Amino acid sequence: MRYILLIIFFFFSVGLSAATIQVGKKKTHKSIRSAVEAAADGDTILVDAGNYKEGNLFINKPGLVLKGINRPVLDGENKFEIITIKANRVVIDGFKLINSGISSLEDISGIKVHESHSVSILNNLLENTFFGIFLSNTVNTTVENNRLNAFSLQEHESGNGIHCWKSDSLKLIGNFISGHRDGIYFEFVKNSVIWRNISKANLRYGLHFMFSNDDMYVNNVFRNNGSGVSVMYSNRIKMFSNYFEENWGDAAHGILLKEISDGFMEGNYFMKNTSAVYMEGANRIYMKRNVFENNGWALKIQASCADVVLELNNFIGNTFDVGTNGSLVLNFFKNNYWDKYEGYDLNKDKVGDIPYRPVSMYSMIVEKYPPAMILFRSFITTLLDKTEKILPSLTPENLKDTAPMMNKAF
Repeated sequence: MRYILLIIFFFFSVGLSAATIQVGKKKTHKSIRSAVEAAADGDTILVDAGNYKEGNLFINKPGLVLKGINRPVLDGENKFEIITIKANRVVIDGFKLINSGISSLEDISGIKVHESHSVSILNNLLENTFFGIFLSNTVNTTVENNRLNAFSLQEHESGNGIHCWKSDSLKLIGNFISGHRDGIYFEFVKNSVIWRNISKANLRYGLHFMFSNDDMYVNNVFRNNGSGVSVMYSNRIKMFSNYFEENWGDAAHGILLKEISDGFMEGNYFMKNTSAVYMEGANRIYMKRNVFENNGWALKIQASCADVVLELNNFIGNTFDVGTNGSLVLNFFKNNYWDKYEGYDLNKDKVGDIPYRPVSMYSMIVEKYPPAMILFRSFITTLLDKTEKILPSLTPENLKDTAPMMNKAF
């Protein structure tokens, strides 16, 4: 009992010792830097509205809370990193950070968190920063409800919006990212969640995964980026209810899956992408209840892919439903809805009586000879496809939906 009372007394004493420090023109501290220097571990610093030019604020005190009142502005003057954190349980909430420095040698950021855990970055506005929020060697860090805008026109002039490296158990929730090189970047990040973010009009990717396992992204929007999402050299990635929209360009795609295994994709919506899904070296990917609508290519699945399962997906209004570069296909299609299917359902079970082969002869030709696209919608291409359906010769024999749905799958 005595030990329990000592523990309660300890935590009660810590709670009493935490102080609130105020910063502003009419406060004891006129600068944030002086308040940080005066603060003890666990203190809260309240910063009044105003414009603060204080170089790089270095936070190394555990439990420190920086709370902006009416969104004070931290200006990096195009020279400095603005906030650097190397302490646990730090909170940065309610600031506007602008004009960080730019460097091709250093990852200068609006907010950088290094070798820390349980940090929270909340409700901030970042404008014209090189990297926006940079997490390195962090655990259990939350980045929520921030808005990041950059304005560079070249990739080498811009870093990533939310850049995460060698971290574990991150939570990226409800952020808006635009104008950066990559909106969100993961490398060697595991057991993390990306939820309800909007990543649009970024120069390269809306989301970029590299060597990151056991992550999940849900209810995000990736719109009008150089390319939508790239997931590379990663395993056990779950992708639910995301929107991939208007990612146009010669090499653009809604999502690229390269050298990944054991992925799960359900409830995603792909609309107006050059290629909705491009798969290369992908294995054991399960795709269910996704919508592919008005894309150039709904699905490009290279011959290097195996054990990919497509079930109960809707393919509507795509120029080409499926493309491939080989004749041997080790993947499985069943119970998908294809608006180009011309089969019949004599027994009225809502499933087509004959298989559907989504790879057209013309798509195979375009895959090998892209200039042949000039013949799109010509009579000769229609004739080629009709002939191939009757007497298949060039299209992969075993790439077919064995039981296509007569109506939308869901």
